[in-house]
Amino acid sequence: MSWGAILAGVATALVSQIILNMIGIGIGASTLDPMTNDNPAASTFSIGAGIWWALSGIIAAFVGGYVASRLSGRPKESTGGWHGLTSWAATTLLVFYLLSTAVGSLVGGAFSTVGSALGGLGRSAGTAVQAAAPALANASDPFSSIEQTVRRSTGNDPAALRDDAVAATRDLLTGDPAKANDARERAAQALARSQNIPVDEARSRVAGYEKQYRDAAETAKRQAAQAADIAAKAVSRGALLGSLALLLGALASWFGGRFGAVDPTVTAGLLMRRDVNQAA
Repeated sequence: MSWGAILAGVATALVSQIILNMIGIGIGASTLDPMTNDNPAASTFSIGAGIWWALSGIIAAFVGGYVASRLSGRPKESTGGWHGLTSWAATTLLVFYLLSTAVGSLVGGAFSTVGSALGGLGRSAGTAVQAAAPALANASDPFSSIEQTVRRSTGNDPAALRDDAVAATRDLLTGDPAKANDARERAAQALARSQNIPVDEARSRVAGYEKQYRDAAETAKRQAAQAADIAAKAVSRGALLGSLALLLGALASWFGGRFGAVDPTVTAGLLMRRDVNQAA
């Protein structure tokens, strides 16, 4: 093994990947037009960036393997392949180390800047998010919309009575289920006093609040399960694609090392010339 050649292959592979990634960032940023809404979707941009990152890693692995094999001066193709594979392994370990340090944070900052620029251009998407924000807030806290309804209800309700009605309703919906009947009656009485309505009507409203709360809680639970499922699939897909990209990089480094093996006739000629020079 020629470790000097392997280190040269590592350095060449790293520089090649940096150059290719910078080219990818430049091409991706050039597709953005802040003056119009005609911009790639965030998902499309992410997929393209992932594909380019994988291709740049494969190309850099091939270049690094070729350099490591060529500089080792070994004429055997299998030996050159092992030099290339070792160079790829060292490069991969170094890249993962850099991604966990401050250097990796700087590199990640460059990508996040481009991503932020892309996100700022999605005006229609931003409008949709703003419109959905109240619904998402209600889903995370099913009682919030009920509290707003109680506080907006008309009636001769001083602040203290209104707060009592809200507190009693919250105890009913989020308290001990074993004490639900007592809490339900207390909430109805408080609601009747705060809004100056008959107790029967207050009980009807409390029943409606209970149903609204249960529906909102079920919606929030369903949304949380869907989000968890999407996150799990994204992590699984990313890990599988990442491992595939690494395997392709290993193959590229192996073939790069084989192509970089020195021609035996060239090696023999150099040895003969050295012997002649030493004899002279």
